[in-house]
Amino acid sequence: MAKINDINPNQERTVLVGLVTPQQPEEKAMEYIAELAFLAETAGAYPVKSFFQKVDYPNPRTFVGKGKLEEIAKYVEENDIELVIFDDDLTTKQVANIENALKVKILDRTSLILDIFANRAQTATAKTQVELAQYQYLLPRLTRMWTHLERQRGGIGMRGPGETQIETDRRIILDRIARLKAELVAIDKQKAVQRKNRGKLTRIALVGYTNVGKSTLMNLLSKSEVFAENKLFATLDTTVRKVVIENLPVLLTDTVGFIRKLPTHLVNSFKSTLDEVREADLLIHVVDISHPNFEEQIQVVDKTLSEICEGNDKPMIIVFNKIDAFSYKPKDEDDLTEATRENVSLEELEKSWMSRLGDNCVFISAKKSINIDKLKQLIYDKAKAIHMERFPYNDFLFETYEPLDDNP
Repeated sequence: MAKINDINPNQERTVLVGLVTPQQPEEKAMEYIAELAFLAETAGAYPVKSFFQKVDYPNPRTFVGKGKLEEIAKYVEENDIELVIFDDDLTTKQVANIENALKVKILDRTSLILDIFANRAQTATAKTQVELAQYQYLLPRLTRMWTHLERQRGGIGMRGPGETQIETDRRIILDRIARLKAELVAIDKQKAVQRKNRGKLTRIALVGYTNVGKSTLMNLLSKSEVFAENKLFATLDTTVRKVVIENLPVLLTDTVGFIRKLPTHLVNSFKSTLDEVREADLLIHVVDISHPNFEEQIQVVDKTLSEICEGNDKPMIIVFNKIDAFSYKPKDEDDLTEATRENVSLEELEKSWMSRLGDNCVFISAKKSINIDKLKQLIYDKAKAIHMERFPYNDFLFETYEPLDDNP
């Protein structure tokens, strides 16, 4: 965490709060908070301190216990904190109680991600998807948003208008959700026509956890300028480019990154992006090998893919990216403890994964252009096999295509 004196005055000073539970041990909670800090920085906040509490389950009223909440409140007051972010979703009741205690703005993990999505959305498609996700997040939280009317003098007489206002808001939001869904249906039909018009080219989709280098790899392979940045969810828009490897043209798609604790309704809002994954002939799963918990990130992506691709039986190449950023501490010869990610070399990891996946994985650095030729050869072999299976009596396609950008 940053020191308060180092904070940019334009950034909101932020405190992060997480729980240590039987289902989420301390090591896991620390990792989730580190990711939450990265999310906060991506949104423009400046995390200065993290608070943890060990409990069996979240407090239904205030998420953390009374004593921990008082500790956080004291720190917030003494250090001029402007924002407190909780690592799990909060109920409307919890938000109200925490705000009353801390007297600052409160966000949970989902609302923070939605804020980032809203800031990152550039095209009409992405903006529509984000707005739908925001309304779906807001709808179940309307309850008690108007309870301030009951605390006024003559509260009994004011309960009717309060209830009416809640129902009015709910109806407005439901109508807006219906319109947004209709807009996305129209967008999906348009994109389906675009996909149909792409002819017989093999379709390849880049998938992976957020901030693993998909867009950087997309730029390298397609020689294009897709926006790439060392922040979470740097791009939300689906981008399609024609790439020619040797004599074989293919269509390469960059998709939105996945993340842990991503709400289902938010994933569903990005159906247009996920349709590119569903209709792809080959998936390239990009992994940040330098991340200490890259294997868990692989599991998160695989789980999501199995849900959206109905079993995820598509051919896949796993690309272990960022080998230039990989580091480890060699294990002492006298150390008999089990090997961990921190003391296993890149060479050992490569051997273990190659033994499991054979020629379905490759270790590269998109940033430093290391092993890119090997990756291109692997993509060529897989794409050629798919093309020959589909069109056994046809030659490869050599038509000239303009770069495609699948954004309406």
